[in-house]
Amino acid sequence: VRRVPLRKMKSLRQRLQEQGLLESYLEQHPYNLAAKYFPGIAVEPLENYMDDEYFGTISIGTPPQEFTVVFDTGSSNLWVPSVFCASPACRNHNRFNPAESSTFLSTNDTLFIAYGTGSMSGVLGYDTVNVAGINVRNQIFGLAETEPGDFFYYTPFDGILGLAFPSIASSGATPVFDNMMIQNLVDSNLFSVYLSRDSDGGSFVLFGAIDPLYTTKGISWIPLSAETYWQITMESVSVGGTPVACSSGCQAIVDTGTTLLAVPIRAFRTLLRRLGASSSGEISCEAANNLPNLVFHIHGKEFPVPPRAYVLRSNGYCSLGLQGMDVPTEEGELWILGDVFIREYYIVFDRANNKVGLSRLP
Repeated sequence: VRRVPLRKMKSLRQRLQEQGLLESYLEQHPYNLAAKYFPGIAVEPLENYMDDEYFGTISIGTPPQEFTVVFDTGSSNLWVPSVFCASPACRNHNRFNPAESSTFLSTNDTLFIAYGTGSMSGVLGYDTVNVAGINVRNQIFGLAETEPGDFFYYTPFDGILGLAFPSIASSGATPVFDNMMIQNLVDSNLFSVYLSRDSDGGSFVLFGAIDPLYTTKGISWIPLSAETYWQITMESVSVGGTPVACSSGCQAIVDTGTTLLAVPIRAFRTLLRRLGASSSGEISCEAANNLPNLVFHIHGKEFPVPPRAYVLRSNGYCSLGLQGMDVPTEEGELWILGDVFIREYYIVFDRANNKVGLSRLP
């Protein structure tokens, strides 16, 4: 049982605002959040780290080389920058040097992952990956040789550690947690996530256990509807006791790698009108104080998200932590329950039983 502490840093949006770069950056980097969830390709729209960011530290190789990574339940690959990468975004981040690791094994296999703002490409290799003291032997990972545009240049993380299912891993790479299970490195085949609501710290990913301090209100278990992402079925979404979206049922993905609540376009517009926000999601901070809960109806139970969670406040401005998105699926519309939702619940990702557990936080 090992705990990885996560730290929340100043967001990319805040850093770009401080440097007077935000407006030009947004003009130059249009993106499609939905791209991440198209089947058959592992896609990571990292723009979602614009508003809130949680990172942890891992090491790769012998002796260990340290990297800051996003623990992402919405993708399945591990990758970090390598010394073979000459992109500006690689040069100001930690880069893995295989020549300095006695346990590294090279391959001729390549890795390509598409992003909302471009793509990363590189080669695959094997080495020991240490996650909070857990030594995962012969872990396959990507060594980035190119990284897209200037987005990565501004981000404080080096790479991504994906925690979704092998079925969506690019190049068929075995995910880190799957190897933890295969090598019997965890007491239970599950991991759990706590994201703090403020910058004081305390956020973590816990591998192999459930922390009882965070489940005093009990755990609601929800079966997965697909073993790809951590995908579940929702019955509806209501505001003030009235159903406003997903009235015929819909799909939702619990995704630590998405900052906001990603909402189908039609439902997004309905919610903006219902909550009194502008078409861009802006709302007066005074009005935001009187907003109702958003209630997600899942597996016969209600999971409220209060306005303190879905209203983003920055420098005297308020906006809704919602983002419009459309992803067609065979099961209907798709919602993404990102960090705005996860901060209200301690989440258990149970691979042994293919369920998600939700425990409401005080």
